[in-house]
Amino acid sequence: MYVSSKKHKEEAPSAHHVKKGDTVVVLSGKDRGKQGRVLRVVKTKGTAIVERVNFTKKHTRPNPGKNQQGGILEREAPIQLSNLQVICPSCNEPSRLGSHRTDEGAKRFCRKCKAEM
Repeated sequence: MYVSSKKHKEEAPSAHHVKKGDTVVVLSGKDRGKQGRVLRVVKTKGTAIVERVNFTKKHTRPNPGKNQQGGILEREAPIQLSNLQVICPSCNEPSRLGSHRTDEGAKRFCRKCKAEM
């Protein structure tokens, strides 16, 4: 009998509480307390790239063909979505999100001030 070598099947990406363009605060790690805007969300990995948060250094070689100079670049690295909390635009505080269905579709709302996002 043939048994697949993959032990875990890849799960379908589920809906996350963080979306591109949200303002978030970092809850844990070296950048705890920092705020920034979400630039990109990678649903399959459960990570997001946040503006001015979680900088890493990348060493690059010069490439004359592409007219690139070599050196050490600083760029944002992905951060786990579980370490981020969305800041409500109306009350300007970190809050958990709720969702409810309307005629236009599902809407997110702040659980503190009940304002739609």
